[in-house]
Amino acid sequence: MDETTRYDLIVIGSGPAGEKGAAQAALLGKRVALIEKGQHLGGAAANTGTLPSKTLRETALFLSGFQQRELYGLDACLRDRATVQDFLRRERRVAETERQRIAGSMGSHGIELVRGTASFVDAHTVKVSGESERTLRGDIVLIATGSRPWHPPVFPAGQPDIYNSDTILQLERIPQSLIIAGGGVIGCEYACLFATLGVKVTVVEARDELLSFLDRDLSRALKERMVALGIIFRMPDQIEHVERDDEGDEVGWRCALCYGGSIVADTVLIAAGRSGNTESLNLAAAGLEAVKRGLLTVNTCFQTSVPSIYAAGDVVGFPSLASTSMEQARLAMSHAFQSNFMGHLAPILPYGIYTIPEASSAGETEQSAKEKGIDAVCGRASFAANARGQIIGEQFGFIKLVFRREDMRLIGVHIIGESASELVHIGLTAMLAEQGADLFLRTCYNYPTLSESYKSATYDALKRRNHA
Repeated sequence: MDETTRYDLIVIGSGPAGEKGAAQAALLGKRVALIEKGQHLGGAAANTGTLPSKTLRETALFLSGFQQRELYGLDACLRDRATVQDFLRRERRVAETERQRIAGSMGSHGIELVRGTASFVDAHTVKVSGESERTLRGDIVLIATGSRPWHPPVFPAGQPDIYNSDTILQLERIPQSLIIAGGGVIGCEYACLFATLGVKVTVVEARDELLSFLDRDLSRALKERMVALGIIFRMPDQIEHVERDDEGDEVGWRCALCYGGSIVADTVLIAAGRSGNTESLNLAAAGLEAVKRGLLTVNTCFQTSVPSIYAAGDVVGFPSLASTSMEQARLAMSHAFQSNFMGHLAPILPYGIYTIPEASSAGETEQSAKEKGIDAVCGRASFAANARGQIIGEQFGFIKLVFRREDMRLIGVHIIGESASELVHIGLTAMLAEQGADLFLRTCYNYPTLSESYKSATYDALKRRNHA
């Protein structure tokens, strides 16, 4: 083999964007090499983020008996009958299965896996350092290096019982109390997970509204349910100083707050955002420069300022979801190799938040429609008034549909409650097909199902429109 090996595409990172970008190019008949520096394939999605946290959520719900408490009058507590190893066993099995799937996908597509740390020599050349050193040259390079948790300087580094969303999987015991610094998606998901296990959870969030990108009705309902779980919110507020307190009435990490007072817990979880993994890439050699927190700037086809280099996934910032990362990479490679497989990214993307209860949305919120000058009408349907909702004991969930008043075309769907992240796709598909009220009224839904709520919410919207 030549000292420098040539490829049509070099992919850096094996997370959702890297894997799908590499597979897309391979399907187009391109010779692809994928570089991974980690021990395991799959990036944060498979190993520390998306799948592990969602698996932990389901494990917590199952082992705690939480979903059956209201329905059957149970009050089981994980703390009394399970260990941390019980809690993590399922997560580790799911992660390993996903790693094996990724390896199998790469093998079936003929993608060459190169182990080591990548750094640019120039815009087409990448040096890989590891057990051995290699130089790869590619017509196109896709940066899919993902992100890592940001560690604000106020928190001491390397201290026991101070975790981030990556290291929380290393916890050795279920804590008695937990302070979560940050009320974003990750902070809220872990807050619900641990509260379900009987942990006293306090969330400190700088903004005055929880997950403000959500429809306001959804945001408020989620906060109400989280408070009902026992979660305490300190917002708007921030942690300005952290120190160990082993002498007071409360033993643990004492966090002083900007607006006065302090809170103490035996464990702290930092969920204050993430930074792009670009520091080891030697971007300058390729003619690139990262912006705030190591992120890369791209155009609508996920091409950087250097035409031969693309970037996708967490490394380009919001929305930083596994689902969108996959689509970004597919689009990038279709553009790079001039394929008509995927001309553009879907104009509407779904958001799934795996709190307890889960929430999901797509399209315009009631507030964003007003800000854009869209004359909208909304309809709601409660899961408590739905037969399937009654059967499963879903008392608090609902679906909210946002229609454009003039033609009742659906422009937004917002759901909180059981299976929200699944149900949202009905509305998402309707929006992509430019359909609305007439489609839901004509559709026959299985009975009893939560999907029927689309029809109920549509009737509610029509009633509001007619009585406006």
